[in-house]
Amino acid sequence: MSWNPALTPGCPDAIGIDAIETLIVPRSRDLGGFEVRRALPAPKRQMVGPFIFFDQAGPAEFLTGQGVDVRPHPHIGLGTVTYLYRGDFHHRDSLGTDQVIHPGALNWMVAGRGVTHSERTSAEARRGPNSLFGIQTWIALPETHEDMAPMFEHHGKETLPVIESEGVSVKLILGNAYGEKAPATMFSETFYGDVVLAPRARLPMPDNHEDRGLYITQGSVTIAGQDFAAGQMMVFRPGDAITVAAGDQGARLMILGGATLGGPRYIWWNFVASSKERIEEAKAQWQAKKWGQGLFDLPPDDRAEYIPLPD
Repeated sequence: MSWNPALTPGCPDAIGIDAIETLIVPRSRDLGGFEVRRALPAPKRQMVGPFIFFDQAGPAEFLTGQGVDVRPHPHIGLGTVTYLYRGDFHHRDSLGTDQVIHPGALNWMVAGRGVTHSERTSAEARRGPNSLFGIQTWIALPETHEDMAPMFEHHGKETLPVIESEGVSVKLILGNAYGEKAPATMFSETFYGDVVLAPRARLPMPDNHEDRGLYITQGSVTIAGQDFAAGQMMVFRPGDAITVAAGDQGARLMILGGATLGGPRYIWWNFVASSKERIEEAKAQWQAKKWGQGLFDLPPDDRAEYIPLPD
């Protein structure tokens, strides 16, 4: 844990509300027992830096024996980021990884040329009533790493840097910001952080990244004199000095961004790629079901079922 004077803003903002380049109000989907709010990709904004997918899962409450069951499914061309506020996920993948993630920790799975994984509420959590609240994101890989071998990293909550100032706490999940660097292996310039603000506390956005945005998970914030409630994402103009002020009840935010990629990405189902041909190849290989003979296999301990290719 460290204190960083850069977190203490000086003069009030001199920016106008037009410093917010894009305001995104996520669309909601009911996945049977819990709600997902999807902020990225959005009609007016595909990515924020390399972040191409951003979902808020929950908050949701489950009875004893119930939970989330995301069956094995494939990915290419991206890294998946799982970060929880409440609950747990039991992650299994075709690399042989078997890892339960708890609040405050990081699961970072890089699909590269192809990987399969499942995410389910753990057996231990199902022994009683349990809850789920967290954020799942995808980071598009640069073209130089789209064909890399898949990999997985787990980083416990005690390994992630925490930066504090008066009324401000930032847990750095990925990349670099405020002079700190998170431990996960990155392949492009990135920052991603879990921010807790006391009532009326002020946070300057990192100024060393090209693309910057934030998502409000709890409470409210004021930016350039305008109030914003939970469940909204803002993307800011490059280069502007942005300071975020929490409302009377405080706020919790996810800040995100980094360098823009060399070009747009195609996204279809769980596949992200710089070319349509890569997407078509992945579709054909998943449809063929030749596990272990091409791009995809199933997790060793979760092979009884899988999510079929959508029509």
